[in-house]
Amino acid sequence: MNTRTIDTHTVNTHTIDTSTPVIPADAYDTTAFYADADAIATVTNPTAPDAVTLPSEDASTAELLAAAQEAGRRAVPAPLAETALVARPLLRRAGLPVPEGPLSYAIAPELTIRYAHPADSPVGSAGCLGEDDTLLVTGTLPRVPWGRAATAVVVLAAAPFGPVLFTLTPDLADLAPGGNLAEEPRDDLHLAALEVPAAQVRRIAPELLDEARLRAALARAALIAGAAERCVDLTVAHTTARTQFGRPLSHFQAVKQEEARLIEEAALVRAAVRAAAVPLDTGGPAVRLTVAAAKTQASASAAEIARIAHQLHGAIGMTRLHPLHLATTRLWSWRDEDGDETHWAHCLARPLTAATLWPALTTTP
Repeated sequence: MNTRTIDTHTVNTHTIDTSTPVIPADAYDTTAFYADADAIATVTNPTAPDAVTLPSEDASTAELLAAAQEAGRRAVPAPLAETALVARPLLRRAGLPVPEGPLSYAIAPELTIRYAHPADSPVGSAGCLGEDDTLLVTGTLPRVPWGRAATAVVVLAAAPFGPVLFTLTPDLADLAPGGNLAEEPRDDLHLAALEVPAAQVRRIAPELLDEARLRAALARAALIAGAAERCVDLTVAHTTARTQFGRPLSHFQAVKQEEARLIEEAALVRAAVRAAAVPLDTGGPAVRLTVAAAKTQASASAAEIARIAHQLHGAIGMTRLHPLHLATTRLWSWRDEDGDETHWAHCLARPLTAATLWPALTTTP
């Protein structure tokens, strides 16, 4: 695995040896992180070093969440969670073929959608009917995850005749590159009267639009759980190896207390994500409750996990030569993406009343 090293030089008579990598060999493949974002990592090759295999299409939600969590832990530079947990299931539900390669999604963007081949109608406004479902789409898909690297983007939007799901390839759009704090691609795709063939369009029920939002939030929560686990691993390793006043940092009571808090927050996120797996497979009212709880907990814990990890690492944790930032910048970014803790806390609490709260908490999905 590739590692980053620094040249041998002398600082205050202390020599830094280039034979010792700054980032341990078992940490991350840093070449992928500092390369151009267009060079997307291959995660489907099981023979690659530290590969995270893309689960099969018939994998359970629990298996998909485990893979997404591992991708978050390793900061895999690829849309594994977006592909496995969001795009592929939505395409199957809509009855559309699933393209090969990495996929992304855009949920409920503000688009202008009309029929490309309007039909004459004796009633209603002009263009309210079409000879087929071929669409003309104008507008912007904002901050599409890994937009430039995706082979296709799954779009769910409102049309004059109801919600629709369609696919498009990024090369058909005017792409404005962007990124989040972790330098993951978040690209704007500008569409100017793009014609989407009827074969790539499906009319969908409003429930599928709701499911898309839930899937995206749960995928992001699983990634946060993985990054949180990485923060725990790196922090425990650092406080065990780093000595001060003749003993490891982990032997100081104040450090132990902060480590315990860090481990606790990471465990809360992991448990909340796992609790949402079965309801998403089986359906029912528990889905919204468990997914909202998972994303609320994940986003709320992300800031505290990053704070403790950086505080216990000290200055070294703020450098690009140390792998901690690969986890914490993702935590800060993913916290807000697909709904932050405030949004999902409202979704969690709004349908609950005094009469429904206790059954919702105690009923087994």
